Amino acid sequence: MDGRKITLLAGALIVAAITAFMARSLMVGSSAPPAQAQLAPAQPVGPQVLVATKALAVGTILDGNALKFQPWPADLVQGAYYVKGEADLTALQGSVVRFAIPAGQPIVQGAIVKPGDRGFLAAALGPGMRAVTVPVSAQSAVAGFVFPGDRVDLILTQEVAGGGDGPPLKASETVLRNLRVLATDQRTSAAKDDKGNPMVAPYSSVTVETTPRIAEKIAVAQQLGSLSLSLRSLADTSQQLESRIAAGEVTVGEDGELVGADSMPSDGQPTYSTGADVSRFQRGTVPGKAPAAPQYAGGMPGPVQDGETQPQVRGPSVRIARGTTVSVVPVTGKN
Repeated sequence: MDGRKITLLAGALIVAAITAFMARSLMVGSSAPPAQAQLAPAQPVGPQVLVATKALAVGTILDGNALKFQPWPADLVQGAYYVKGEADLTALQGSVVRFAIPAGQPIVQGAIVKPGDRGFLAAALGPGMRAVTVPVSAQSAVAGFVFPGDRVDLILTQEVAGGGDGPPLKASETVLRNLRVLATDQRTSAAKDDKGNPMVAPYSSVTVETTPRIAEKIAVAQQLGSLSLSLRSLADTSQQLESRIAAGEVTVGEDGELVGADSMPSDGQPTYSTGADVSRFQRGTVPGKAPAAPQYAGGMPGPVQDGETQPQVRGPSVRIARGTTVSVVPVTGKN
């Protein structure tokens, strides 16, 4: 290789090195413009309107946990909404949902029926259900601690005389379960004191929600004996829930919620207690009727077989045994 080519190659390398150095200097020296955060335009905050905290089905009795006030866009507020400052939340408790309301949706005035309004009790009933009034006393109604919206069991207490002369059988039986209380006397909401707390008040009747068949059973039960209420817990046992799922009374909705888990009354799985379960001096069975003495033509009894009751013969008599057969012959004055 001659000297000229070597000179040209060396010059090209020098030019490439200078170009790369200058490009690197330009890239390092130049700084990217700082990013400026763009603030979203402030949305106008509207008034607070009353919304449902959970899905409210038709016939639901509203309580303090079902409603709340929530800010709502001002341009979407309608005249039918309940606006904070204009509506009293406590005054709406005890109202009944007339149309289904999804969770988070505003409550409109036409969707609920207030106590005392026309059609209130009919709106509180679920589809296909009936309202039945049961007479109770202070002792049989949990001392007045049963309020509208609670769920109770119905206990029938009666005396079964039977056919004997002994004391009658005293028995109580849980005939119906999971009945929803609609009203106590003519009150559809709990009475409250000056501070807004529920106040226990005596009442003589309770109106419950039932199916048509269960309504017939309640009418018969009132004629059989006295009825008492047994207040149910808010949470049923898992065994009862599993049995209702197996029977098809409880289904799973699209959102995974158990539909009908606590809405339908039940007349199955009856339980009972007798007087013997409480005291050893009481009966545990219905008194039976003593067998009647056999009647014989002409006053002459026949033979008594094994296991039979000895016939009663008035006056003197003679017992004649022939093997296992015993005859009772009355003694008369004739030879």
